[in-house]
Amino acid sequence: MTMRFVSSFLCAAALTTAFSVPSVDAGVIERACRQSERGYAKAGLCSCIQKVANKSLTRSERSKVSKWFSDPHQAQVVRQSSHRGDEQLWERYKEFGANAARVCG
Repeated sequence: MTMRFVSSFLCAAALTTAFSVPSVDAGVIERACRQSERGYAKAGLCSCIQKVANKSLTRSERSKVSKWFSDPHQAQVVRQSSHRGDEQLWERYKEFGANAARVCG
């Protein structure tokens, strides 16, 4: 897998989702990843992305970001927000995405 693939996955997964049965042991990011309809819902990749999320984002941030998979408009709201907390979350999310691309790609 390439860095571009993982980056594309993170962007695409945040924009679309499908219905599937999530793993009970999976974290919120991993479950959202596995539910992605883009066809990237590979267990190993999703697990890796969750591990990076665990190190990069707080529990609250992971919960919020996981919801972007099914409601991508909320990611745009945060990205375009002028609220300091939203700006900080977006910066941490971008760093998380870069880390996931590097580690998982």
